[in-house]
Amino acid sequence: MNDRRSFIRQTASMLGAFALHQNLVSAFPGIAAPELPSGSFDTQTEDDFWRQIRQAYAANPSIINLNNGGVSPTPRATLDAMDYYNRMCSEAPSYYMWRVLDQDREPLRENLAALAGVDPEEIAINRNSTEALNSVIFGLSLKAGDEVVLSKYDYPNMVNAWKQRELRDGIKLVWVDLELPSEDENYLTKAYTSKFTAKTKIVHITHIINWNGQILPARKIADAAHARGIEVLVDAAHSFAVLDYKIPDLGCDYFGTSLHKFLCAPYGTGMMWIRKEKIENVWPLLGNGEPHSTDIRKFESLGTRSFPTEMAIGYSLDLHNLIGSTRKRERLHYLKHYWMSRVQDVPNIKFYTSLNPNWSCAIGNFGFEGVKPGDIAEFLFNKYKIHTVSIEWEDVKGVRVTPNVYTTTAELDKLVRAIGEYASTKL
Repeated sequence: MNDRRSFIRQTASMLGAFALHQNLVSAFPGIAAPELPSGSFDTQTEDDFWRQIRQAYAANPSIINLNNGGVSPTPRATLDAMDYYNRMCSEAPSYYMWRVLDQDREPLRENLAALAGVDPEEIAINRNSTEALNSVIFGLSLKAGDEVVLSKYDYPNMVNAWKQRELRDGIKLVWVDLELPSEDENYLTKAYTSKFTAKTKIVHITHIINWNGQILPARKIADAAHARGIEVLVDAAHSFAVLDYKIPDLGCDYFGTSLHKFLCAPYGTGMMWIRKEKIENVWPLLGNGEPHSTDIRKFESLGTRSFPTEMAIGYSLDLHNLIGSTRKRERLHYLKHYWMSRVQDVPNIKFYTSLNPNWSCAIGNFGFEGVKPGDIAEFLFNKYKIHTVSIEWEDVKGVRVTPNVYTTTAELDKLVRAIGEYASTKL
């Protein structure tokens, strides 16, 4: 068994991470080492490095994909690993899935925990942010009259989960109204803390709001909540593997994210974190023989799942670690700043996203007064094959543009031209 498992790991490494690292490091031996100066967005000197990163992805050259905030493509190494594990499992599914790969989840758990800066015994691997956060939302022992503070800008799947608990259990939802974008930490913090009462049990914070990329001061809100005995749940779907932080930096009690966004893991992969002393009191979303166990694995009782998908997460994690969290955040903000700064003088353009790196990163959202976002998005794709997403949510009515590390400045130059053309010919 040990010989077989060793062979599996070695072969997968040859197919994936090893080949990728050879391309990046051997071809450009000095590229991976230099650090990008903090606060600098001039990454032109690293063009060779980012061109190699581009080659690590199977990115379609015919479409400019600027909706990475939805789902990001997986690296070639990850695709190779998925193909390898799929073929292996298909030879003897129950043997390889349950007796081999089920055990290999533990090294993956440790590697994800290392990136997140937490104990591996606090990490559960699941399918997406919705599953992770719903596990907490439905797992907390709340009763009628207990209050939950949340925002109208939170993600719909989480909002609907809380509304379902409201209908089922009689809890009270207290809504935060936000004027966005904002660079006022005190305003954003007070928007939440002003809603706290003696009945507030938990506050739900979306670290980066998906509609427009607004970063919220999660730690400030969390500290104020804990001072009043209120628990904190953070939706980090759009901040994990984007911003350079560790989970303890947020000061939360519960945390959920998707790994198929900016970590670029296979589709349908996610991660949940629960502070160790709180695991016991959270009911698993799916049935478990020991629902009050202190073992985080009680949240992984999914039955038969895609083990190849799960195992391939590690190859995307390898690429992320090769780039480095600090450099990745700098690059993502640079790309957002690159296109937004070049269209800010276009007549009648409106930004729903701050250009300040403290309050935004990869996601940018723009629009034109009186113009439907869908019309702009349709023009961008039909004329230039630029894939974006139109957003109409609360007061945000624009087109969301989300590059990733494989996006080139040449592609963003085309976006800039397209926005200018739309403004000059359609308005």
